[in-house]
Amino acid sequence: MFARAPISRAITRAFSTTASRSSDVSKLVLVGRLGKDPEVRMTKSDKEYVSYSVATTNYPPPPPGPDGTRQESKTTWHHILSFNPGANNYLRNLQKGSHVYVEANFELREADSEADPNTPQGQRQIFLRHENIRVLRGPPQNHSTEESS
Repeated sequence: MFARAPISRAITRAFSTTASRSSDVSKLVLVGRLGKDPEVRMTKSDKEYVSYSVATTNYPPPPPGPDGTRQESKTTWHHILSFNPGANNYLRNLQKGSHVYVEANFELREADSEADPNTPQGQRQIFLRHENIRVLRGPPQNHSTEESS
């Protein structure tokens, strides 16, 4: 009466137990404020890039300690580099204080064992490479109202 349709064996799984380098990702999402206007810089090989920093503060502050006092929330500064010429043109026009959403790939760089531990090369570093940015709000406006009498 009813004919059965053959079930396709071509269904793929949504995950894999084998390592696939093409789908590995290390991404960081930040929502914070630009610490200063983005800066255009040049590499040693004369390639232009833009450097900018984003400040984030974790809210709410941690729970109160045994004595009932709360630690203050701390601000963390993130330094991001963009090597994308199209994004660099956009980044040049952003202003300090803008509230932004940033996506960046990150790479953990181990310290150089032969470098002085007090230099950046002698310390472990997180390298953030710009992927995407959205301005959520422009910088706060300083409204100075002068009273005229």
